[in-house]
Amino acid sequence: MRLSRIIMALTVGLAVAAAPTAAGAAQPQPPVYPPPVVSLTLDDPTIVLGETFTLRGRGFGPNETVSIDVTISGLPAAAPAEGTARRSDGSTVAMAAVAYTPNRAAPQPAPTHFTVQADASGNFTVTYRPTRPGRYTFTATGETTGRTASTTGTVLPVRPTHSPRPPHHGGHLPVTGGSIGTPLKLGGGLAGAGAVLLLASLAWRRRRLG
Repeated sequence: MRLSRIIMALTVGLAVAAAPTAAGAAQPQPPVYPPPVVSLTLDDPTIVLGETFTLRGRGFGPNETVSIDVTISGLPAAAPAEGTARRSDGSTVAMAAVAYTPNRAAPQPAPTHFTVQADASGNFTVTYRPTRPGRYTFTATGETTGRTASTTGTVLPVRPTHSPRPPHHGGHLPVTGGSIGTPLKLGGGLAGAGAVLLLASLAWRRRRLG
């Protein structure tokens, strides 16, 4: 009898202890959402110097300030020493000093760090105008959330355009070696024919006098 009471008391105690846990498990739990997908893209990843990149950011915090760092690689070869110029084969040649007065200020280099403001949805759009060719890597970092994304674009140099050859304004075309060859040959033939006629005339006169 005593043993059965002890077993019953243990059973009731375990049931009472498990009741709060079961009640907590039965309550609805808050949903778990996946973290937002952060992205940074370029409308056109390859442009020519003088054109503009358009960057679009997604997945940052609402109205968050986003820092953008720019890394440039693949820069043109270093300029030759002062007073020299570089040939196409890589060698250098001395240049004479020439006085030059610029008529306008040189363009400022594009920034390598700037900030933008995301909208209420955590998105932003910003333009960037490079000032030299190369490979540009943009890295955007949210200053509040710490979310980050990056993208890469290429800036190609501008190809030089060749101006058309100016027209010749003279009254006659310039005389070349090929154009005077025919008159020389004709004149030589006429001179030879005249010499033959002269010799024939002298021979005829001698024969007549003799």
